[in-house]
Amino acid sequence: MTTPAVLSPAEIRKLRPRLDAQIITPADAGYDAARAVYPAGIDHRPAVVIRPDRAEQVAQVVLLARETGMPLSVRGGGHSTVGHGVCDGGIMLDLAHMRALDIDVATRTAWVQAGMSAGEYTVAAEVHGLATGFGDTGTVGIGGLTLGGGIGYLVRKHGLTIDNLLAAEIVTADGRIRQVDENNHPDLFWAIRGGGGNFGVATRFRFRLHPVRSIVGGMLILPATAEVIRSFVAEAEAAPDELSTIANIMPAPPMPFLPEEQHGRLVLMATLCYAGPSEAGERVLAPFRALATPLADMLQTMPYSGLYPPEDEDFHPLAASHTMFVDTVGPAEAETILDFLHSSTAMMPAAQLRVLGGAMARVPAEATAFAHRQSRIMVNLAAIYEAADEAGVHEAWIRRFADAIRQRDHGAYVNLLGDEGPDRIRAAYPGRTWDRLRAIKAKYDPANLFRLNQNIPPGADG
Repeated sequence: MTTPAVLSPAEIRKLRPRLDAQIITPADAGYDAARAVYPAGIDHRPAVVIRPDRAEQVAQVVLLARETGMPLSVRGGGHSTVGHGVCDGGIMLDLAHMRALDIDVATRTAWVQAGMSAGEYTVAAEVHGLATGFGDTGTVGIGGLTLGGGIGYLVRKHGLTIDNLLAAEIVTADGRIRQVDENNHPDLFWAIRGGGGNFGVATRFRFRLHPVRSIVGGMLILPATAEVIRSFVAEAEAAPDELSTIANIMPAPPMPFLPEEQHGRLVLMATLCYAGPSEAGERVLAPFRALATPLADMLQTMPYSGLYPPEDEDFHPLAASHTMFVDTVGPAEAETILDFLHSSTAMMPAAQLRVLGGAMARVPAEATAFAHRQSRIMVNLAAIYEAADEAGVHEAWIRRFADAIRQRDHGAYVNLLGDEGPDRIRAAYPGRTWDRLRAIKAKYDPANLFRLNQNIPPGADG
């Protein structure tokens, strides 16, 4: 195996005019801020951080990594659960300067660079009464989110983010800038819709926009009983496609609008998004309000961007987590969820339930590399804790919790995977999807340059 080269300070100085991009080294004042990512506990130190602003510069960085053999990480919003956006001793390609957005209102499409956040894009598109569905957090970069699928507040009405991806600009391992869509490099276009960052650096996306003048939704907090949990899921499954929901069962944080006696008690904290007329939305949301006397009811007609509230920049959690799919959440599953949450010693344990279906499920499984079209409910388990030496306890609790509620769907959503080994990556790409992705990987990245991700190794036969 070839030993990776290490760039000397003199060589890094030579890069500045060659790359015509911002270069940050360990000697620079902004180095620690540049290498910071969202999750706590990640302290990787890249040899150099390079911030390009266009695809040609990205191509130069890719070729530099290829020439030197140095590890290459690609940072979008920095939300990777395991910190894939930053590497030790290698080249960190940071897309922070690539945020240009061009909205064509007439065609309801947008070209956007991959370093923009979901919240920034949403606010800009909203000026025109338009939206593309991303995830549930505004600060997440659209690059990584899109490449893994994109499950958010419009998933039942308008599908996954990748279902609204019309084209992309990708820098592949050979340094070529490729324009990909259904007619140009269709195999690569198929692979990047769910296959993650395995096939190159996405520098621009062309998205479809939908008319979304406003939504009816927001936060609804209910007491967490088994019957409320079961009924919430049943109502979400029965609702029209215009409604997408995310329900978090968790101890109530000390929010000022919650009665003090509720702080720390288990609640169902839901975010609901009805993408349709206000009057119809009020009728659809009424059954959720009727499940129990709400502890907080903030459901209202609001801008779609209102679902992305301001975030605490200093919040960098240590967390154990697990993502999975289940078919049902009935009385037994609801009781199990409550029992496990009561038993946790974590600072903040949680079980998140997302009812899927709708537009997402109407796309054939083989149409994109995201193969979980018929999965019914996504469950995300988490335990946020305070000290690194607690990790083993909470990871064991997460494993027991997942085993207790596991059903016949053993799939996984790649965007929420942790560092869980090759079997779990394989679960994200079931059946023939895996073999097809490995063949495309062998074609476009045979040396596995893009390996700091949920990695798909190149197929041996190409």
